[in-house]
Amino acid sequence: MKFFGLFSKEKKESLDKGLEKTKTNFFSKLGKAIAGKSKVDDEILDELEDILISSDVGVDTTLKIIKRIEERVKKDKYLNASELDKILKEEIVDLLAENKSEDLQDFDIPALSTPYVIMVVGVNGVGKTTTIGKIAAQYHQKGKKVVLGAADTFRAAAVEQLKIWGSRVGIPVIELGMNKEPSSVVYEAAKQASELKADVLIIDTAGRLHNKLHLMNELAKMKKTVQKFIADAPHEVLLVLDGSTGQNAVQQAREFTKTTDVTALAITKLDGTAKGGVVIGISDEFKIPVKYIGVGEKIEDLQIFNRAEFVDSLFKKD
Repeated sequence: MKFFGLFSKEKKESLDKGLEKTKTNFFSKLGKAIAGKSKVDDEILDELEDILISSDVGVDTTLKIIKRIEERVKKDKYLNASELDKILKEEIVDLLAENKSEDLQDFDIPALSTPYVIMVVGVNGVGKTTTIGKIAAQYHQKGKKVVLGAADTFRAAAVEQLKIWGSRVGIPVIELGMNKEPSSVVYEAAKQASELKADVLIIDTAGRLHNKLHLMNELAKMKKTVQKFIADAPHEVLLVLDGSTGQNAVQQAREFTKTTDVTALAITKLDGTAKGGVVIGISDEFKIPVKYIGVGEKIEDLQIFNRAEFVDSLFKKD
């Protein structure tokens, strides 16, 4: 497998830097676990289990990884402890490859006769609106005509923030102001995106959808509204999660996927945390494509998630 075939040098460096805290935390613990050991034994595996769980990989995913390594120990009879990181890397790549999702190569969309509609959900504070702005900017840089719909009308800051992003990038933002019916914003956004023959329509929705029934009902209403103009929309329901919250992000994913047809995930703020292992656990548990990861403040630091690139960066020795 050619890990770096699709990544530019700048993106590789951004990914490496963004995962630095997770990598440093993980390898410092792993180094202590194997110090003075000549082979992988039960004691090392117990310590590795603790390390993976403390890195927010998650209990179920950790147990899968440990089981795979145990099977290799039995098969090979002897595994050198100094090679444990190499073995671990191989098993994580294989585990993530079992997720049926396909790694995307770039910011691209299917060829459609209508706008490609992305409805973005997630609790307040995870970086939802910023993520929308960065996605829109990168589509715009690829020559796509983008329209933004500010349907998070319960939070003034969300509408204003989206307008700032639109102004910065040169993208129209459809908004009707605070406390307006979200579906009315969606109606107007879908109407104008269709009239403008836009390539992409991205709709920001209200936060905390996972635990407020009336907001869940509002989301369903928004879907029906957009379908008045674009029959098969939304083409994507993107759930944004804050990677720095570790297992809280996993819990949010569980709640949203119970009640919302989530088709893709964006995991943000990985550069400010040692909990980057949560990406592995979320990808394994939900079998929903992790489409984007945020590894920095710049627009290009929101990257298309590539499993092999991610694991390779995580295990790269300085």
